[in-house]
Amino acid sequence: MTPAEIGRIVRAARRAQGLRQDQLAGAAGVGIRFLSELERGKPTVRLEKVITVLDALGCTLRVEMPWGEAELAEAASGEQAEDRSGAPTGGGRRPAWSSE
Repeated sequence: MTPAEIGRIVRAARRAQGLRQDQLAGAAGVGIRFLSELERGKPTVRLEKVITVLDALGCTLRVEMPWGEAELAEAASGEQAEDRSGAPTGGGRRPAWSSE
């Protein structure tokens, strides 16, 4: 999901609820400028504030891991499985941001 897509969702949800930007900004405790930048898809907005705005709209943000439960548990515990070559394992899928 891109910042522009999040911005479109926020704008659509705000309008569907009949709210003006100043009303939503006040309800979420953010500035009108921030909300305007969020709706325009500015990529450098603060995630904490984005989540606050989404919460004020009754929306949720969902993050899905690209690997299974076992790998998630290992990552959460700070451990990482290794194969016989010493290379980290991860279910065969590399994250989209991987440099490999």
